[in-house]
Amino acid sequence: MKRQLLVYGSGRHTVPFLDYMAKATGKETPNLCFIPTASGEDPEYIKSFHEVCSQIDVVPHVMSVWINSYDQKESFEEIIQRMDAIVVGGGNTLNMLAIWKAQGIDIALKKAYDTGVVMGGGSAGSLCWFNAGTTDSRPKELSIVNGMSFIDKSHCPHYNSETSRRPLYHNNIRSGKLNDGYACDDRSAIHFINEEVYTSVSLDERNHSYYVYSKNGSIKEERLESKVIG
Repeated sequence: MKRQLLVYGSGRHTVPFLDYMAKATGKETPNLCFIPTASGEDPEYIKSFHEVCSQIDVVPHVMSVWINSYDQKESFEEIIQRMDAIVVGGGNTLNMLAIWKAQGIDIALKKAYDTGVVMGGGSAGSLCWFNAGTTDSRPKELSIVNGMSFIDKSHCPHYNSETSRRPLYHNNIRSGKLNDGYACDDRSAIHFINEEVYTSVSLDERNHSYYVYSKNGSIKEERLESKVIG
């Protein structure tokens, strides 16, 4: 069973990336589920998901965590297991992961990932799958947050759009606070199969993805070859 992840730098929904995820399932009309926990289930964000899905061949779903047992009789694991692909939105990574852990959603996602459900997302929705990265989820400054470690590497989204991200990521890898990992510009994505890079795709020629590591005390940044799908 293939384990698949598509991660991209920005949390904005785009037709090319969601269509790519849909096609990665191998299903004609896959069930695609948006989990907007990180944004507090922002209505406009959910609306944009449905607008994008109306342009591709999927059956859209949204999984809310603000529920009660009187109205919802299906467990989070049951919802996740009947999906073909899961896309996680941007927002507050730290709060999202805390809620998921309390609800057992992190465990449910790992079970589904291991059985072939395609996972993905951008911003908080990309960072969460790695072992750690920097987040704006705490007051005052960017700080390190631990992820779910589906991929045992570090990660940095928004690589080209937020000026502090790139140098901070480099410093954290150089100092050993983070291990080597992958960075994505806002409009670039990496497709992992069985925790290895399968390909990189981008919405234009200006956005890229990178493998970043330390060698002899200096930072090395290898740009991944990518295909423009925008």
